[in-house]
Amino acid sequence: MKKLEIALGEAPVLRKVAAPVTKIDLALQTLIDEMIFTMRDANGVGLAAPQIKESMRMVVIETPPEYDEDDELIPDSRTLYVMINPEIKNMSRKSTDGIEGCLSLPGYVGEVSRPHAILVEFLDRRGKKQKLRLKGWDARIVQHEVDHLDGIMYTDKLTSPDNFWTDEEYEEMMQAEAEEQEEAASE
Repeated sequence: MKKLEIALGEAPVLRKVAAPVTKIDLALQTLIDEMIFTMRDANGVGLAAPQIKESMRMVVIETPPEYDEDDELIPDSRTLYVMINPEIKNMSRKSTDGIEGCLSLPGYVGEVSRPHAILVEFLDRRGKKQKLRLKGWDARIVQHEVDHLDGIMYTDKLTSPDNFWTDEEYEEMMQAEAEEQEEAASE
């Protein structure tokens, strides 16, 4: 399987509105498989075609794994979505803040507010029309990837310019917060 090059930073393709996919053929199936391979190889949960320098409206998403009460990985708990020409048709009024990163901006994270639930319509890899209601983290991932198709990066949607950190800064912040909570609980 071929690993694709991921566009980084302010690569022009990341700021363009991507063109609709008009033909689902063998070449597109190969690209889908290569995108999935590239996303997994980079430990990502989503990858939009513009991120691999293809200006087309297509994303691949794989939800994070689930764990049982003993913190053991639940086999086959991830869901893989291939979304061709996705459109978010409805969004909840309720928004939640969450931390996001991006394979095109490695080493950084930021806080973004997004609608908690969405309705998304798309074609699957076989060209069949699909409709999904998603909430929480799954909805966040889809919104992040669909933004890429419109030339929008998560850094454009930060809750504040101050809420953008290196991975190391964020880890230190979370560690300090955990220590504060432990101290407060022991008092």
